[in-house]
Amino acid sequence: MRSPTIESTPIISNTMQIVLPPEAEAFVQRQLTSGKYNSAIDVILAAIKLLEQQQDICQGRLPELQRDALIGHLASQRSEVVDGATAMAQIRANLRSHDREYN
Repeated sequence: MRSPTIESTPIISNTMQIVLPPEAEAFVQRQLTSGKYNSAIDVILAAIKLLEQQQDICQGRLPELQRDALIGHLASQRSEVVDGATAMAQIRANLRSHDREYN
């Protein structure tokens, strides 16, 4: 399996040639065959857009995840945590109770 390479041409031309590994090339071809995209560049641009969105989401959620981790850490220091089986049983009981209220 060959590894992906990126060869940049002079900056003035604003073009880049990319050699994809066979699996990625096959994926691009499947997307073209499906009719979802008109060209390989459309597939690549869609992938880049998704990557940008994923990074934005991850960066946007980082403070929230850090806060949640701190809350969990502080709760564990106060011995306010339960094991997974107990937590799942509590969640299931809450869901059943919620279902009974609305059904």
